Amino acid sequence: MALIETSLIWVAYAVCLGLLVFIAGIFVFLYQKPSERTPTVTIVCFVTVFALLATVLLMPVDIALTSSTVNRKLGRKKDWATPDATDDIVFQLKVVYYTLYSLDAVLCLLVVPFTYFWYEEYDEGATEEGTQTIGTRLWGAFKYTIAFLVLVVVLFLVGFFVPVAKKARDEHRDLDYFKDLLTENHGERALTFSIGILITVGTVLYCLYTAPGLALLPLTLIKSAPRVSAPQLAASTSSQLVQNRERQRQLELRNEGREGGLDSRDRRELESLVREERTLVRRERLASEREGEGHNFFYRFWLRLEAVFRPLKLICGLLLLLISLVIFASMLITCIDKIKNSVCGKSCGYLLGHTKIFNPINWLFTLTSRIFPIDYILFLLLTLLFFASSVAGIATIGIRFLWLTLFKIRSGKTSPNALLMATVMLTLMTLAFNYALAMIVAPQYATFGSQTFCDRPSGRPDAQPDCSKHHKAVKPCSERTDNPLAKLVCTPSVASTFLNRITVNFPFLGVVDFWAQFAFLGIFLVVFVVMLFRVPKLDEQEMDDDLREEEEEGLLASTGRRFGATWQDITGRAKGVKRAGYGTVDGEGEGATAEQGQEAGSARGGANRNSNW
Repeated sequence: MALIETSLIWVAYAVCLGLLVFIAGIFVFLYQKPSERTPTVTIVCFVTVFALLATVLLMPVDIALTSSTVNRKLGRKKDWATPDATDDIVFQLKVVYYTLYSLDAVLCLLVVPFTYFWYEEYDEGATEEGTQTIGTRLWGAFKYTIAFLVLVVVLFLVGFFVPVAKKARDEHRDLDYFKDLLTENHGERALTFSIGILITVGTVLYCLYTAPGLALLPLTLIKSAPRVSAPQLAASTSSQLVQNRERQRQLELRNEGREGGLDSRDRRELESLVREERTLVRRERLASEREGEGHNFFYRFWLRLEAVFRPLKLICGLLLLLISLVIFASMLITCIDKIKNSVCGKSCGYLLGHTKIFNPINWLFTLTSRIFPIDYILFLLLTLLFFASSVAGIATIGIRFLWLTLFKIRSGKTSPNALLMATVMLTLMTLAFNYALAMIVAPQYATFGSQTFCDRPSGRPDAQPDCSKHHKAVKPCSERTDNPLAKLVCTPSVASTFLNRITVNFPFLGVVDFWAQFAFLGIFLVVFVVMLFRVPKLDEQEMDDDLREEEEEGLLASTGRRFGATWQDITGRAKGVKRAGYGTVDGEGEGATAEQGQEAGSARGGANRNSNW
């Protein structure tokens, strides 16, 4: 029975990994610029995103496996859960965790930087001339990666020799949980310190990008659907462009050989047609981009999927907005709880022995953890929400150094070096919200899950008490409990032990990570309040360009056409496109409908207002 139960939990993780392959592939192919795609960059970004998501989503498996050793209703270990069996489960989880954390560190600090310099070293002209070989390119990339290699060595050496903080243990000698956290293993200490540094660096990015993204993401879904479909726009634009050029040719032929050239009336009409042609060409290019022309299969599939779910955007946006506010409330509650009720304060990074204030998300996860994999599904959705918020934050703000924008991250337009930079930032941010999910959002769930213990005296020190007739004495496990027999039953998750080990052994990192959560909440609140009144102009030039294109391309049609546009985007076919007539300057000749005349007028009006284009 035990083997079947643990095997099913690992099978659920394997299914989750299969889903993560799909998610990582969508992220890479959706944001990658098709014309500049390289296999090396694609593979490295894919593996990195997959590894970091696999690390975070191992936590529910960890909680489920440790909780499976306890009979929740009786508050005692199951018959098969001997100390050796429990230690085997914990050891397996440690091996997987340390492997994934080490992989994340190597990818973030060595592989991705090497790939970045490998891409930058490429010189097409030198390669064609034969002056640049694979060997010279490898050496050039390795030469710049040496600095990151030195950084990795320094981190591990510092973590190997730095003394751990024993103040917390000295002040709380009665708490065995602290003794278990303070490790004397130098290799484990080095890995703990290195990951702790990466988490702290990632927390800064997590505050600057994930917090705004968590507030901005619901708004992007609440935005109204486009009023004109891409196929309809492409078909009507092509028809108008053909007629425009035919009319220009007619004017040129009618005045061919005429002394003095065109008369004043024909000259004004031809100038207007030329300006309109520029607008129509720009509109045709926009329509092609919206149809996914020139992009990969994943991007075109995403456009179709986006069109299918477009009517649900408003509902999903409102739901995400509600979830974001609940997350905000839960994080604020835990932070206040840690300040008031931490067992040792800043000397151990505000470790919380037991949650004393009701936390809605923590309560929901603890409740659903009784029936696996409901909590796993909810945790997966929560993780993807934080990940999507991080991506939205990077895409909105861009990769910046102070006020200078280094790279812009846009779907289908991201260069390989920008994608690699974004991948490193996402790795650091994922490590940061791994800490936030476990220590701030749902601390009780992340530590003990649904584990309980029988809070009654026992006849022998090594025997478990019996609560078969005293169900009210069954209490949730916590790090700080007055009953020493709870240690025989309660097994903390490996993830929480690892993260608490960082904050206890290196209190400075724990203090920075904890107080950064208030910065996260503050930035989220500011962006959210601003978004209630106006859209913050994070990139005014880009927004002005988008508004100018919308005006010139005649996208301000009636709202009644939205559902038709959505259906045409799904099917990829235009409906009822009529031939535009050109007989006068105003484009209201025979055969032109009132709607087409309105669109043509809007296009020409935009062209006249922007004749320098």
